[in-house]
Amino acid sequence: MRESIHKYFQVGTIQWMSYPNYDVIDSIRKIARDDYFDAIEITQFKNNETRKQAKGILQASHLKVCYGAQPRLLGPKLNPNDIDETERKKAEETLTEAIDEAESLGAKGIAFLAGKWEEQTKELAFAQLLKTTGNICEYARSKGMYVELEVFDYDMDKAALIGPAPLAAEFAAEVRKKYNNFGLMVDLSHFPTTYETSQFVIRTLRPYISHFHIGNAVVKKGYEAYGDQHPRFGFPESANDTMELLDFFRVVKEEGFFNSAEPYVLSIEVKPWGDEDPEIVMANTKRVINRAWVLLED
Repeated sequence: MRESIHKYFQVGTIQWMSYPNYDVIDSIRKIARDDYFDAIEITQFKNNETRKQAKGILQASHLKVCYGAQPRLLGPKLNPNDIDETERKKAEETLTEAIDEAESLGAKGIAFLAGKWEEQTKELAFAQLLKTTGNICEYARSKGMYVELEVFDYDMDKAALIGPAPLAAEFAAEVRKKYNNFGLMVDLSHFPTTYETSQFVIRTLRPYISHFHIGNAVVKKGYEAYGDQHPRFGFPESANDTMELLDFFRVVKEEGFFNSAEPYVLSIEVKPWGDEDPEIVMANTKRVINRAWVLLED
């Protein structure tokens, strides 16, 4: 493409993934100073003072602020589709709190993920997830905010109910019957972990996609960084590199997601592995994006 990627996407990064061992304020400041980024994804702050500092940086930055509630669920192992109603409500409660925190930081919505499931209770889990999602969409709607469900693997690592693309489409269709403030977040990192391709996922979920992530995964058992670990592009025995990202861009373009008037967020979800330098990993990712974009036909 001769035109800049920034014409068609708000390029972002996920703060807690990009700089996992940095002080949170230092990492937000680093991202805010980098004009490659148009968006930032943040998560729960542990105290009011840190939240206040972050808010000041974000207000000055002109970054689009996105809020990921996934760590709120994964850390304490909360499950929004838990068949135990008491446990399901705990997940719903933290997601409701996430909406309030996101609003205070200038974000217009939150993203979350489905919880683990068992084959014998799959249909009940689906109903429980609909209940949780409907309730948080209702609450978000009262604030003029949006809710996104990120699609994860269903049997490899996170083992989330949502899940394979066809089930994600079925779920999103059900939610959209009542709530137009709901969408799906899809991640190139996850396509190999669900045994699917960019073309299959994006075409299957076309009406519901509202947010993109890009990254890498190792899906060969027994190899380093196996599962949903988001290693750098070009990691040994991994699934995604420049050509896979180029294929992703081609499909996204073909399916009409290049929107200069209201660009979608396209965030980097890559983290350093072991003792890798996070700034080198970030530079690696930018190089891969830049190369794949330049190879994309106008």
